Amino acid sequence: MIFDTHAHYDDDQFDEDRDELLSHFKEKGVELVVNVCSSLESLQGTKELMETYDFIYGAVGIHPNEVGTLNEEQFKVLKEMAMHEKAAAIGETGLDYYWNEPDSSIQKKWFERQVELAKEMKKPVIVHSRDAAADTLDMIKALKAADAGGVVHCFSYGKEMAREYLDMGFYLGVGGVITFKNAKKLKEVVAYAPLEFLVLETDCPYLAPEPNRGKRNTSLNLEYVAEQIAMIKQITKEEVIEKTFANGTKLYGIG
Repeated sequence: MIFDTHAHYDDDQFDEDRDELLSHFKEKGVELVVNVCSSLESLQGTKELMETYDFIYGAVGIHPNEVGTLNEEQFKVLKEMAMHEKAAAIGETGLDYYWNEPDSSIQKKWFERQVELAKEMKKPVIVHSRDAAADTLDMIKALKAADAGGVVHCFSYGKEMAREYLDMGFYLGVGGVITFKNAKKLKEVVAYAPLEFLVLETDCPYLAPEPNRGKRNTSLNLEYVAEQIAMIKQITKEEVIEKTFANGTKLYGIG
């Protein structure tokens, strides 16, 4: 009963064996997946996945590093896709200062537009924030993004920042990084955060957990993430899987 709340199965790393891989998910315990758009090109791939597999839903948005050429005509296409019956969220959207491109003002413009779309569509927002903690939080508060609700994907900040989001009702996305030896800060956050506000995610094909770090990631690796969370919280892996599944369905309004 695993719910992968953030995956990218439209990525070309899955071109050779996508159907073979996905067709065996249910028998291996992966019940639900949200495939998350990150670019204009990924909109069509996500649409095809939603319409091919009953257990795959979609999130519609443009990653902050991909908004440099985004225009109003293209945003209309995104908005139309967000009306799809299996479009469960808006995103991923946010701020990413790691690569410092495009300019932060452009990232902020389209982050705002996508948050406003989430509120208009009454869908949760998937927030991407990398090396942009203060600006992301400031915008989330100013835009009243909590009205839409959502999840901070691949949460990478400390306990104080986690508290800010938890207080607004946001979920925290936890993936393979939790299994890394140098993930002390994230482990502290997972220990601190109520299990009711944690969801499992892969960000596949990226960020595979130990013992598969460096390899292509898939939803089948979420067992290792659940085990690590269970160790931190001193509960069973089954409890983690069951509760995060319920959290994911509540977050995305599925079922």
